[in-house]
Amino acid sequence: MDLIDRISQHFQDSAQTKLDAVELLAAPIAGAVETMVGCLVNNGRILACGNGGSAGDAQHFAAELVGRFEAERQALAAIALTTDTSILTAVGNDYGFDQVFSRQVRALGQPGDVLLAISTSGNSANVIEAIRAAHEQDMRVVALTGRGGGRIGEMLADDDIHLCVPVERTARIQETHLLTIHCLCDGIDCLLLGVEE
Repeated sequence: MDLIDRISQHFQDSAQTKLDAVELLAAPIAGAVETMVGCLVNNGRILACGNGGSAGDAQHFAAELVGRFEAERQALAAIALTTDTSILTAVGNDYGFDQVFSRQVRALGQPGDVLLAISTSGNSANVIEAIRAAHEQDMRVVALTGRGGGRIGEMLADDDIHLCVPVERTARIQETHLLTIHCLCDGIDCLLLGVEE
């Protein structure tokens, strides 16, 4: 096994996955940006959740909005539901791990808010429950999935937005999710700040 060849193949596969997905994802990403900006300018919040690497993506997204992406601007209201260990362990212990995000959505979410629901398989039970809770709260959902979208793809409402990376390999899905998150952050800044470049 040649490690250099193997590493080079990862770079090539990652780049090709993103290039293959652009036609499918560009328009719905733009729609997600508009949905999120509409939420934020109406004093709403974006709640984000996911497991494992997707938890990291949820936190990354919230950090870019509360802090900044590439341009100076006011802090934007985003919360990663993956970070409060006391809530996660209390809810996990008392209600089950499937409820760790949905309890927070019910506590924090308001009509007009947006849930960014991230699951590479589209089948994460606790993300599915968070989406159910978001629908109960009259929130819109932007779902980042992979493969065929799984159960999440089947349960989204007509006004939700599904950003599904059409590949099987988890690493490639996650890499494309990160690019998508950067596109969301850039698009939000563009619409809020009037960036032309």
